[in-house]
Amino acid sequence: MEIINKQYKEAADFLRTRIQGNPETAIILGSGLGSLADQVEDAVTIPYEEIPHFVHSTVAGHKGNFICGRLGGKQILAMQGRFHYYEGYTMQQVTFPVRVMKLLSIKNLLVSNAAGGINNTFKVGDLMIIQDHINMAPNPLVGPNNELFGTRFPDMTRTYDREFIRLMHEIADTHNIPLKKGVYVGLTGPSYETPAEYAFYGKAGGDAIGMSTVPEVIVARHAGMRIFGMSVITNEGYHFADDFVNDGEDVIKAANEAAGKMTLLFKELVSWI
Repeated sequence: MEIINKQYKEAADFLRTRIQGNPETAIILGSGLGSLADQVEDAVTIPYEEIPHFVHSTVAGHKGNFICGRLGGKQILAMQGRFHYYEGYTMQQVTFPVRVMKLLSIKNLLVSNAAGGINNTFKVGDLMIIQDHINMAPNPLVGPNNELFGTRFPDMTRTYDREFIRLMHEIADTHNIPLKKGVYVGLTGPSYETPAEYAFYGKAGGDAIGMSTVPEVIVARHAGMRIFGMSVITNEGYHFADDFVNDGEDVIKAANEAAGKMTLLFKELVSWI
């Protein structure tokens, strides 16, 4: 524990030398959604490979940069790309940046992802507010509890901040942007789900499914952060034509097409929190 905490502190100390101001909000940008970073003013870009003890993102659509600057009139941090368990990283490595954020005094974490739609009312391009999640991956808190960050048994009954959700609905209404809401199912990947798996997780209460986000959220809650999450629906997992296939390039394309709406919404949410 002493060794890993030393690594968290070394990464945080390095970032403090590059960060301007005292940001309280951080954003993790998922597949195809890194363009939000283009809206950050007075941006300082820090490649992950320059940050002590950070691993590298190997996934298309994840540029692999820490961005600091101003968004919505507030000083923020943004991760342009995340790490995934399916890349071969441990859960400790996947969630390493979140704990570094905590040491940087981040209080609010906004997360985004590309997800498959399970709910049969969802269409490609829809935006879904994450109200809750189902974790089907290894829990990142397994092992000795790290008292530097939080309690042994963190409560998860109100994981996604209700005030942030209310604000986002108001913002979206102002811009006439329709929003879905639902439960995100987090799996390990990297294979896409079978039709039977889509159906199974739908019956279990899931509305959208993906391969990220939940480990970061669990660690953020453990550290006492307030969380908001949003998914871009990039494929529909409830009907399968004979020639249907899930395609990674199509996922990134759909995410890119929805990125403008998400950027607008996140920018205004940041201005309010």
